[in-house]
Amino acid sequence: MKIIPGPSSTELGRKIAEILGVETVSVAHKKFPDGESYIRLESEVAGEEVAIVQSTGPPQDTNLIQLFILADAAKDLGAKRVIAVVPYLAYARQDKRFLPGEAISIQTIGKLLKASGIDELITVNIHQEKVLEKFEIPAKNLSAAGLLASYFKSKGLESAFASAPDEGRTEFVMEASKVLGGGYGWLHKERDLYTGEIRTEERTLDVSGKDVIIFDDIISTGGTMANAVKIFKEQGARRVFAACVHPLMIGNAKEKILQNGAEEIVGTDSVPSNVTVVSLAPLIAEELARRIKG
Repeated sequence: MKIIPGPSSTELGRKIAEILGVETVSVAHKKFPDGESYIRLESEVAGEEVAIVQSTGPPQDTNLIQLFILADAAKDLGAKRVIAVVPYLAYARQDKRFLPGEAISIQTIGKLLKASGIDELITVNIHQEKVLEKFEIPAKNLSAAGLLASYFKSKGLESAFASAPDEGRTEFVMEASKVLGGGYGWLHKERDLYTGEIRTEERTLDVSGKDVIIFDDIISTGGTMANAVKIFKEQGARRVFAACVHPLMIGNAKEKILQNGAEEIVGTDSVPSNVTVVSLAPLIAEELARRIKG
């Protein structure tokens, strides 16, 4: 196997290759004056199984088209099998028709992955795992909950209470709680389908005097996490930490969360950001190692 670190995930791709002890294929890339992407693989891939590491956070459309071009180029140059490692899969939240006439965008992305020559997809904490069942290629969803929880445990927070900002992330916090051992719970969140405005309802949880870590898959504008932090501080939590797999951190998201009382915001390198602390490289390398041995 060879690893192709895509333009959006160069450092993560190299870390994965280093752990696996395999060769990387460097990618020359640039933008033409009109904004189109130029891609060139700088070493041979003919006859090889390759794993393209390319997360598709902002700018989503650019990163997606680069992924499709990389995959198609690898196949055209003779790669026998192409695995797309896409830690953050763009458009995954558009997984159903919330309002009449809406496009189910993630279905379109699934079709394009196959059309570009990708044989298998590996992603991390996709918003709703069930959407992968509709893809026409094998797709594996990994969870970084254990990695994030282990980070906090290493910082002396092994008995912290693990919470989710809504019931949809319950499985995530259950996994984190197994590492931390301090119990878990969740709040209730509602989103206006037209305005996108989020309302978090307060649920009384036994957090008085305790450290609380709020886990979510994505922090985008920070509104959901900021509301959750505020609720737990008002309920008497000693310290509140925010953690996510995909730190998009749009606009003043970081400031918003910290101003509401969070001690620290911890994200992974799924999307490189100013809160990236934990690397997904060991998790992804472990998954790819199974394919090498197989």
